[in-house]
Amino acid sequence: MAERKSRENIVVICAHPDDQVFGAGGTIAKYAAEEKNVYTIVFSYGESSHPWLKKRVTAEMRKKECIEANKVLGGKKPVFLGMDETKFKEDSESAKQAIIRFLKSKKPSKVFTHSIDDPHPDHKAVYDIVMETAESSGTKADVYVFDVWNPVNLRKRHAPKMYVNTTATFGKKIEALNCFKSQIISLIALITSVYAGAFLNGLHSGTMLAEVFYKAK
Repeated sequence: MAERKSRENIVVICAHPDDQVFGAGGTIAKYAAEEKNVYTIVFSYGESSHPWLKKRVTAEMRKKECIEANKVLGGKKPVFLGMDETKFKEDSESAKQAIIRFLKSKKPSKVFTHSIDDPHPDHKAVYDIVMETAESSGTKADVYVFDVWNPVNLRKRHAPKMYVNTTATFGKKIEALNCFKSQIISLIALITSVYAGAFLNGLHSGTMLAEVFYKAK
């Protein structure tokens, strides 16, 4: 009897519980539908998003939303590093070690993370930490970056692009975004760019809807 081929592993690394959906939700759903294992590492619980609530309450709420969203997309249950927002660089060594262990365990073919052009300081910090870790860990995975808050990509405009046809899974992305009921303000701010980006990326790649990623390694 022929030996069963092991499934391909994909790892998505992001700062906050909804970033993976905004940046790569359609792609996560597509890979999951293709029976690839898609893992998500989230640096923080996003506990500062509701300053009028106790951080523990916000963290539990956002963690639950993230788990539900990944379930919609078909990805694995997220791994939370539990780091404090705005302080990723201060404890970057523990994050690097956690990521190295994960990469060595899963041996992914691709890693997705934030763009260097993203103006959010936590997103920039994650990009730096992931790139430093990718170099030091010896992973053979290709590293791709995605956009969340950056409509213009100046520093990586000449980098190789990978378009992923998300026509069949865009609905899953929207359904997953709707799981983040606590983040309605961010959703309102970004939803137009989510639709416009999918349409424009589709035009560039010859499909109806698509997500684009830039190869960083």
